[in-house]
Amino acid sequence: RLFDLDPDLLPLFQYNCKQFASPQECLSAPEFLDHIRKVMLVIDAAVSHLEDLSCLEEYLCNLGKKHQAVGVKVESFSTVGESLLYMLEKCLGTAFSPDVREAWSKLYGAVVKAMRRGWETLPEGD
Repeated sequence: RLFDLDPDLLPLFQYNCKQFASPQECLSAPEFLDHIRKVMLVIDAAVSHLEDLSCLEEYLCNLGKKHQAVGVKVESFSTVGESLLYMLEKCLGTAFSPDVREAWSKLYGAVVKAMRRGWETLPEGD
């Protein structure tokens, strides 16, 4: 769904300097699947620390810095969020109520807000 929403994100997923010719090629690459596992670990950590997301603040800020360093734009995270909600809706079916959608949107928004600080933070000495 991600590449359907924004095909321009495909070039951001390069592993070992290899560019993918198509979204399908990227989606089947072991490195991309590993990246997805890491994304889901971040989501899992956020769910596990729902009552105290501030304990993840430094980690998420640094994660934001890493994404900025490889050329990811903050705006791209809204596309990732749309893809996440789409996947949850497809997997949960009727259990994906408006309240569930709102809860996931808020959680994802909190994660992105913390990651955004990585874009806003200048390295020491600047």
